[in-house]
Amino acid sequence: MIIDRAGWGRLRIAGSDRVRFLQGLTTVNVSALVDGAHGWGSILTPKGRVVAVIDIARDGETFVATCEGAIADKTRAVLERYAVMDDVTFEPVSGPLHQIWDTAADAWAAPFVAGEATRGGEVMSELAPEVEALRIHAGFLRYGVDVDEDHFPFETPLGGFLDYGKGCYVGQEPVFRVHAQGNSARALRGLLVAGSEPVPPGAVIQHPTKANAGVVTSAVREGDNVVALGYLHRTCWEAGGTVEVAGRGATVYELPW
Repeated sequence: MIIDRAGWGRLRIAGSDRVRFLQGLTTVNVSALVDGAHGWGSILTPKGRVVAVIDIARDGETFVATCEGAIADKTRAVLERYAVMDDVTFEPVSGPLHQIWDTAADAWAAPFVAGEATRGGEVMSELAPEVEALRIHAGFLRYGVDVDEDHFPFETPLGGFLDYGKGCYVGQEPVFRVHAQGNSARALRGLLVAGSEPVPPGAVIQHPTKANAGVVTSAVREGDNVVALGYLHRTCWEAGGTVEVAGRGATVYELPW
């Protein structure tokens, strides 16, 4: 799948303090990125909640931060607010942009590629049902849908990108504390819901031991079933378990699946 990302926001970040600035503000270990490499992560509040989900790529002596278009202005505002005493500059980048996904694993691994796609095939909207199904299988987050400032990164696939040895950054302390104590109360999981009838976002997930076990965030029809993302309470999140969504049985999966 060639996925159109031209609507996403991009900022080129330069200046002598660029590494220290990004290292202290984001969960990405930018100091470990070699030229051409990229890493997913987030910007957190001081209390460890997710303000923005971003990809940071090293491009020579600069970095390019990419995020969903819906949070591009918000993300830039946060960066500029923290950059008061740092030698960093932010330059918007525009033009064609795409990703190539062949499997669910590609959603988090595939780089953003500037320019028109050279590989043959249709360039697809990120909202196309086929793309949405693969996104859900990957647990690839949509901000404001699957994650927002009510969530910690470790409750989502962003937890797999947390580097507990990279040093201090905004929001690190509460994230490290919960990680050390193992006290996460919920986690995002994949759900395979029986039947093809739509499942609305916000649908309550039920379990025999817990009537309000969680809530669906994203869902799309896939064949004779619906694939979905939803937050589940720790007592119900075990992969392979079963829950009920919209009166139908559903199997729980770890992400990606």
